[in-house]
Amino acid sequence: MVVLAKPPPALDQISLLRSPEPDGCFADVPAVDLTGPGAAPAVVDACERFGFFKIVNHGVPMGVVDRLEAEAVRFFASPQAEKDASGPADPFGYGNNRIGRNGDMGWLEYLLLAVDGASVSKASPVPSSSLRDAVNEYVGAMRRLATSVLEAVAEGLGVAPRDALSGMVADAASDQVFRLNHYPPCPLLQGLPDSCAVTGFGEHTDPQLLSVLHSNGTAGLQVALPGDDDDGHHRWAAVPPDRAAFFVNVGDSLQVLTNGRLRSVRHRVVANSLKPRVSMIYFAGPAAAQRLAPLPELLGHGEQRLYRDFTWGDYKRAAYRSRLGDNRLAPFRA
Repeated sequence: MVVLAKPPPALDQISLLRSPEPDGCFADVPAVDLTGPGAAPAVVDACERFGFFKIVNHGVPMGVVDRLEAEAVRFFASPQAEKDASGPADPFGYGNNRIGRNGDMGWLEYLLLAVDGASVSKASPVPSSSLRDAVNEYVGAMRRLATSVLEAVAEGLGVAPRDALSGMVADAASDQVFRLNHYPPCPLLQGLPDSCAVTGFGEHTDPQLLSVLHSNGTAGLQVALPGDDDDGHHRWAAVPPDRAAFFVNVGDSLQVLTNGRLRSVRHRVVANSLKPRVSMIYFAGPAAAQRLAPLPELLGHGEQRLYRDFTWGDYKRAAYRSRLGDNRLAPFRA
């Protein structure tokens, strides 16, 4: 047992995790160039097998990324009282260690923002105009990237029209969220064996259609590979960081629309003992009134629907009442 004389706030409430085995590295993350030939089937294949892939040659200027990352680093380095002025997160705003309302804890601080159209909602507590401008520029690029991914999904699945899925994000009433996460170096890890890790952000799936993630060069992201191990646990694999790419997670809503054909990926972040990790995540969700149900054209002859009809608003309310690790889709199965 490791004993800290003065444990940081909430550290004793943050879970320890079993680290992946030394060979548990997801070195072959599918990489897709959306402008290249065969992009649509490549996206669908990655989403069916893993629910996760990275976009290369994406066309997003690195200056847009670097500007936001610099603003995020500046904000998280601010005095605690200044950061607290943008919180507490409920659900939007600044949060520290506590994730959501239901007891989940992690070794991180974050800024969660609502997005209206292609910019941050005026009601969201952004601490500076320079950060707001950087977020708006970045969110606009991510919204375009997300619509391109969903158009590729529709094309690859043979769903018409091509904007059947992307239109849910392009809709003026679409429910979009943007999150900045900062995982400081964790002193507890310096006294733990290599087989242990500290929860940065607990395991979960994203409820939206998809999410697009970028991070600095610090590792920490892990995804659950298909199939459990011999003990019935998830097979976790560490994802090597790639600052030149954007990572895409399939969300629960897209899993429902495809009747489980595309896989909502379970993922988590573990803390690092020496280096800070900063990540930026854009969540692409539909309008609250959008009906979510398996698309008829994707149901084979005699295939049973896995999910009943519900709206994104229904699902979002249920998600906010759940814990991170819950199987949120279970109550919505047919």
